[in-house]
Amino acid sequence: MSSTSAPYLSKIHNLSIIAHIDHGKSTLADRMLEFCGAVEARDMRAQYLDTMELERERGITIKLQSVKLDWKGHTINLIDTPGHVDFGYEVSRSLAACEGVVLVVDAAQGIEAQTLANMYLALEKNLEVVAVLNKLDLPAADPDKYAAEIEQVLGIPAEDVLRISAKTGDGVEDLLDAIIERIPPPVGDPDAQLQSLIFDSHFDTYRGVISSVRVVNGTIKKGQRLHFMQAESTHLADEIGTRNPVNTPVDELKAGQVGYLIAGIKDVREARSGETITGDADRATESLDGYREPQPMVFCGLYPVDGDDYEDFRESLDKLRLDDGSFTFEPETSTALGFGFRCGFLGLLHMEIVRERLQREFDQNLIATSPSVAYKITLNNGDVVDIDNPSMLPVSGDWSKIEEPMLKASIITPTDYTGTLMDLCQTRRGVMDKMEYLSPDRVEIVYRLPLAEVVIDFFDQMKSRTQGYASLDYEAAGYEAADLVRVDILFNSEQVDAFATIVHRDRSYDYGRNMAEKLKSIIPRQQFEVPIQAAIGGRIIARETVRAYRKDVTAKLYGGDITRKNKLLKKQKEGKKKMKSIGRVDIPPDTFIRALRIDS
Repeated sequence: MSSTSAPYLSKIHNLSIIAHIDHGKSTLADRMLEFCGAVEARDMRAQYLDTMELERERGITIKLQSVKLDWKGHTINLIDTPGHVDFGYEVSRSLAACEGVVLVVDAAQGIEAQTLANMYLALEKNLEVVAVLNKLDLPAADPDKYAAEIEQVLGIPAEDVLRISAKTGDGVEDLLDAIIERIPPPVGDPDAQLQSLIFDSHFDTYRGVISSVRVVNGTIKKGQRLHFMQAESTHLADEIGTRNPVNTPVDELKAGQVGYLIAGIKDVREARSGETITGDADRATESLDGYREPQPMVFCGLYPVDGDDYEDFRESLDKLRLDDGSFTFEPETSTALGFGFRCGFLGLLHMEIVRERLQREFDQNLIATSPSVAYKITLNNGDVVDIDNPSMLPVSGDWSKIEEPMLKASIITPTDYTGTLMDLCQTRRGVMDKMEYLSPDRVEIVYRLPLAEVVIDFFDQMKSRTQGYASLDYEAAGYEAADLVRVDILFNSEQVDAFATIVHRDRSYDYGRNMAEKLKSIIPRQQFEVPIQAAIGGRIIARETVRAYRKDVTAKLYGGDITRKNKLLKKQKEGKKKMKSIGRVDIPPDTFIRALRIDS
């Protein structure tokens, strides 16, 4: 990066707001928009930068947003980021476009797990940090206590921590002044070769891909031919501009500035986040450091309820992929559910969001199989294969080792709940890494846990055991060998692949018995008896039976010899036996949803 600084750069400040979920990022962004006059009072609404209906309904930020603000002759380019752990990749890419961050901490709750995780991300990139205690208007707010906690844990002097209420607007003007004073201007040379970083892209039905860009060196001009270095493609800059927050076209974007680019691109994958743009005529030799590519952690099968909707479903996935390039999908077939797709997600919330968007925006009626994770299998010949679908696990004699993905999970909790949380982590096969007191009444516990034990209901259990006070952050921590087995469920001696799951051997009997009992209560009675079995390899470990309907074939008899009655009953028994040998068990689609519900 060039060290030349043009005079206009001293008036620019690029920053991101980072915080734990629900600590007031979006509300603070609203107040900043208001104080800077970016939005007319009559147009103002809560969560202004959260444009998706789902974001507004759930009260969470899913997609990052950027906006240009003017304050006392300075330009502030603000990026509002998501707070949930599943969307950490959105935070990492927005920080690549900034020189500083505003770290928001709830004055009634203090530092949470993701506050620390996001802070470490900012420090890794050497960004200037402006710490803020928000929600001073709450009766439970204790700013002195949490300012001291910030000083102890993060090393930011307590007197430098600003105190605001994003809801009422108190202290927001002081924060805007502090941003201008403390966050350094960008460094760059507008006359150098063009180097610009894409930090977000979304798909617009009418205009194609709209990319958020930060120009690091050089200048982008309207109509200029641009070269995308990683995609190795060339496009024409149809429109460039800034978000004020309405898209406002300009003729050029210079080094240090943040804006958007429309170049007639039809596929988001050609303008991925982390992509470097340079001029086609005078190409830069080095690309910029992008962010790490998000890797899917949780997998599940998605199937249309009606098999005829398969092609329509494929189209819907393709369209959604244009807007969210972070989930993966590939075709798969299930004997029980027909044709569908194996999808990979960043976490359970991400999985839920994608499913809900498919149902709302594309009117898809879907069945989802149980979430699973990706395992590494070492075959007898030494080859290592990745498996994200339990039904693909080879027969036990064909492999020598199975490894499961691990997480480093950090939990911050009031000290009263330490015992119950340690019990939860240990029952989930966790191993403690460290335990550190942040203050006399708050503690951070770090455990190494298998991802498979976390994806189902770990978060819910943690919240219920701590009355909602604990917070969780996690990061991938490699793979580890474990004694895992595949439990299959059989109906009438036929394996149903949608119910196959990989569990630890110690848990396999409990899982098999519970699933068989649960299915017995859900599966409707058939004309013949249906045995439900749980098996490991060829060994049955649990069995339940759904009784057959019995028609009273002796109703028309009255009096006479008992042998007549026995003859009719024997005939019925033979009929049931024949039906059982050729009959298919009718499994209603909602059986999968009810059986795999994550509440047991």
